[in-house]
Amino acid sequence: MLGTDDLRAFIQAHSIRAQIVYPQFATPTVPAAAAAMGVEPEAIIKSVLFVVNDEPLLVISNGERRIAQGAIARRLGVGKKQVKIATPEQVLAWTGYPAGGVPPFGHPTRLRTWVDPAVLERETVYGGGGAESTLMCVHTADLLGPHAEAVSVCD
Repeated sequence: MLGTDDLRAFIQAHSIRAQIVYPQFATPTVPAAAAAMGVEPEAIIKSVLFVVNDEPLLVISNGERRIAQGAIARRLGVGKKQVKIATPEQVLAWTGYPAGGVPPFGHPTRLRTWVDPAVLERETVYGGGGAESTLMCVHTADLLGPHAEAVSVCD
C-alpha cells in the first residue's frame, strides 16, 4: 500500500506544483475538508474510481458535484449498468492508495483519468493526500497530462 511519502516522492520526481498538508482535524467529507482548509467546498476535489467493462477510470470532480454514471456511459458508448463505482479492494489494487486518501495521480497503474472542467476553473485545489489524514494542495493545470483529459461528466 502506498502512502503520503510515496505521493510526496512522485510530486518531487515529476516537478508537480503540489504540497502535502496536514489538516488539524478529520476531513472525511467535502464540507469537513473545506472547513479544515478554510476554503469553499468547490476548492476540494475528489478522485473517484469507476470500473467500466473491467477497466478502471478515475474521475476527478470538485465540491459536492455529482458524477453522473450515465454521462460516463454515454461518453464511452456503453450501457449505464456497465459503469460501477470501484470497491475499496479495487481502489487499493489499481491506485495503490486506500479509499478516502486517493490522490489524483501517482498511482502504480497508469489510469485513464477524466477531470471535470469545473475543477480547472480554479488555480489550486485540495485533494487526497495519500492517506485519510492528509490532503494535497495542487495547481489544477498539473492535473492534466498524457493520461488525463478534461471531460464533463458531472450534473
